[in-house]
Amino acid sequence: MNVTTKQAPNEILTASESSAPLGPSDAARSDDAGAEPPLPALLPDRSMSASTATATARQARKPKVRRLLTKKKCRSIVATAFLVPIIGLSVGLVASPSASAAQTASSAHAAGAPGAGGGGSNARSGPAAGGSSGTVTSVSKSGFTMTTSAGQKVTVDEASSTKYKKGSNSLSASAIKKGTHVLVLGTVSSTTIKATQVIVQTGSGSAASTAATVVPFQKGAPTTSKQVGQIPTSYTEGSGTIQSGTTATKATEAALAAYPGGVVDRVVKLSNGEYEVHAIGVNWPHHIFVNQDFKVVGAE
Repeated sequence: MNVTTKQAPNEILTASESSAPLGPSDAARSDDAGAEPPLPALLPDRSMSASTATATARQARKPKVRRLLTKKKCRSIVATAFLVPIIGLSVGLVASPSASAAQTASSAHAAGAPGAGGGGSNARSGPAAGGSSGTVTSVSKSGFTMTTSAGQKVTVDEASSTKYKKGSNSLSASAIKKGTHVLVLGTVSSTTIKATQVIVQTGSGSAASTAATVVPFQKGAPTTSKQVGQIPTSYTEGSGTIQSGTTATKATEAALAAYPGGVVDRVVKLSNGEYEVHAIGVNWPHHIFVNQDFKVVGAE
């Protein structure tokens, strides 16, 4: 006769089963139970092994881990979304000064303005041979200032190599006094000239009939648009090769004798062999054309 003993709900063992020796699987359950505390809430009955319970517990923990990872991703997305406008604002602030500088440079290049290209022709990247003429207004140890017949102020920097002349006679630097009318040749950068030659002129300037046609520069005034004489048919603004030395000197002298008042900031040789002398500091003319014999043939 078998006697039954109630061990737990849904579990009935016979006396012979309760007194039977433990099998390998039962021994494993005992060892596992000693290694890791049982999880009653996850074990519906003792028929489930401890290893299965452990796996079930780990599965139960995964949603929590996933939730943590999801929260971290959300934080990263929010942080990135917050940083994008800030980065854009920073780039905008960096770009703004550049844009402002470009606009200022564009405004400064109004036709005839000192340092301007007179409508953008023959743009250059550095100083070039040229010159100007005018009346000395002040003298210093390093040079002097003068004002052209069109009212443009010019600064002249002298050096130990600067030569002074009056006609065919050589002079010393002391001959340059306030009120002296001079023609200055050298390297021009805007309205500053590093003088190589200073030529004292008699009278008050050019006696050429064309001198009266020069239109002084006035800020905000529209550029005078007209052509006189012969304009090379092949001429386009920005074309030609910048000249220096004797060629630039002769072309500058010829241009300023016919149209004084401006500052010649470069001389360009054109494809037909003639020269375009570029003047700033006046509203007209900006381009004075000189032939191979260094005679003025046209202007615009």
